[in-house]
Amino acid sequence: MSDQPETMYCANHPQTPTGLRCNRCEKPICTKCAVRTPIGYRCKECVRGQQKVFETATGLDYPLLFIIVSALAGLGAFAAGFLSFFTIFLAPVAGGIIAEAARFVTRRRRSKLLFRLAIVAAVVGCLPFLASHLLMGDMFGIIWQGVYLFLMTSSLYYRLSGIKIG
Repeated sequence: MSDQPETMYCANHPQTPTGLRCNRCEKPICTKCAVRTPIGYRCKECVRGQQKVFETATGLDYPLLFIIVSALAGLGAFAAGFLSFFTIFLAPVAGGIIAEAARFVTRRRRSKLLFRLAIVAAVVGCLPFLASHLLMGDMFGIIWQGVYLFLMTSSLYYRLSGIKIG
């Protein structure tokens, strides 16, 4: 009898010997299959399963979010056309309000794609106002619309992605 433990082989790569197991399902995994987490190594299947727990958005959330965010961003862009310098103060507040409206409409469900779609929707909502200033040749209007777009989308992104400012 030998005191050495039996050699394990990776569940996904049967030719690869390993001494490592997934700390959730106990499946033998090699270094190619192991994903390092804060609590140890896990197999890719367990990591995917855990990520699905956090992806709670439904199919209806995407179009609802797009409509609400683009409409509110457009409303803010319309106001920014009249406020010029005060756009600097309006835009971050508008981004926060739009983020809260987006959370309300989606009932706080989440998805990586959902908050990225919110940014696209915000840009789409602002484009008609930016284009109108561009067509009129109004340089200051273009600048203030650009300032609004940048500050509002930055604030929206940070609020929806979970990073809190201030």
